Amino acid sequence: MSPEDLRDWLRLLSCVSRGAARRLLARHGDPGAALAAGRAGWGPAVSAEEAERLRSQPTELDRLVGRTQEWLSGGERRSILLLGDADYPAPLLHTADPPLMLYLDGRRELLGQRCVAVVGSRRPSLQGDENARHFAAGLGEAGFCVVSGLAQGIDGAAHEAALYTRGGTIAVLGTGPDQVYPLGHAELSRHIARRGLLVSEYFVGTPPMAPNFPQRNRIIAGLSEGCLVVEAALKSGSLITARQASEAGREVFAVPGPIHSPQSKGCHHLLKQGACLVQDLDDLLAELPAHGSPRQAAVDPASEPEAEAAPEPSPAQDEHPLLRAIGRDTVSLEQLSQRSGWPQDELNATLLDLELDGLVARLPGALFQRRRRA
Repeated sequence: MSPEDLRDWLRLLSCVSRGAARRLLARHGDPGAALAAGRAGWGPAVSAEEAERLRSQPTELDRLVGRTQEWLSGGERRSILLLGDADYPAPLLHTADPPLMLYLDGRRELLGQRCVAVVGSRRPSLQGDENARHFAAGLGEAGFCVVSGLAQGIDGAAHEAALYTRGGTIAVLGTGPDQVYPLGHAELSRHIARRGLLVSEYFVGTPPMAPNFPQRNRIIAGLSEGCLVVEAALKSGSLITARQASEAGREVFAVPGPIHSPQSKGCHHLLKQGACLVQDLDDLLAELPAHGSPRQAAVDPASEPEAEAAPEPSPAQDEHPLLRAIGRDTVSLEQLSQRSGWPQDELNATLLDLELDGLVARLPGALFQRRRRA
């Protein structure tokens, strides 16, 4: 994209709503032509207020263009995806409100993968956290890219569990691509930019704002051919994502839980509405559309080498009790201590040995996962 085209896109999207921008682009073909059309050419596609903004250049436009160019130059895998680009993901294109412009940081090719959304509570139970990691890791090992929203709780657990699988993970942000929210996921965000993909439709510099998060959920749903809700209250963003997935004709899955738990009520509501009940990974995989097969994205030589070069454990090594305790999950030290019955100081020493042997990977957030050959 030329600097002039970037400026035109940013000016158009700064002045009008997504719907108005879509109508202008349909009429005139590109932002430059739309901006040059004038009031007579805009017609009823824009409101009077939008027309006035289009006539007068936004005062912040120069600063926005500068911030965007600086962000793009800050990483070799940063790019902008436009609605008309050849690699715009078809599932998202065929939704009611596909984004006109997306900022990408990471492995752009992951947009061509078969994707499944994994979403849920920001304050999950221990079981909910373990379930999210189990299903996300299983989906990733099966070749599906796991999509979520980088929020605390289920979202973060799903990203961490899928990050080192062959399917990978996509985080859809509710902020600008240069912002991290929550701040506690700064390290996870950096790892996703290196191993997975960060996606945002918001201008560079956009801080966290409450209305943006429900809006970004339509992108999570739109990229995915199915949406798994692990834990959710009755009033939660996860149910918004599930509704948007259903409206887009995608499968909705829900994990049941204790009947008196507030964190299970959202999932039980979805099950009453016809969502697919999921108790294990096979339930999930059996319900996904059978067309095609999960495709492994091309290996990116710029990615961190940790998981790709890991040797497959030999049968003797596989007998190690800690490997059996980790299983296919991504686990914390506390969870592994509960599963194995080992004290944490002994766990730390043994985990270090397993890391040096190439059998265990230490992930962001002091988490551990078995290493497998993709």
